Amino acid sequence: MRKSTYLGSRRRSGWPNPRELKPYFLGPSGQRLALETGSDNVGLAAEGTDGTEDLDPDEGRIDVDLDMWRNPELGVLLIYSKWGGGLKQMYSSKGDLSRLREWVCSKHGTQLPVGLFIPGPTAWDAVEEFMDTDGELPKRVEWIANRDLPPGTFPHS
Repeated sequence: MRKSTYLGSRRRSGWPNPRELKPYFLGPSGQRLALETGSDNVGLAAEGTDGTEDLDPDEGRIDVDLDMWRNPELGVLLIYSKWGGGLKQMYSSKGDLSRLREWVCSKHGTQLPVGLFIPGPTAWDAVEEFMDTDGELPKRVEWIANRDLPPGTFPHS
């Protein structure tokens, strides 16, 4: 399995040491990764999960992504995607769903639904589990399948 990390505008091979990523979720605001990278988005990716690392993308390889957006007041929005080999799954962290029709803009201008943000410590538990299980959907948070979200939840998708 090939792992990669997206930190701000930088992509690199492998996943970070958890100590490097943890301040994004738990550190004092002055130490948060968003301030260091100039971005509020972090992503972890794995190509070739579930024993499919020797396959090409159109021949059954299974890939996963865990995308994260941090907002200082709302917490973190997690989006888990798994596709390939006949799979196409996408889940978002489940926050206060009564606030799905409220949005906050990311630093890059993307509108994100307030109702899908969860507290930073809870999000960190999920990210740590994702890394520990080599890309499995974390069980430490509640998820909602994106197909079950009302139309327009993500205005620009």
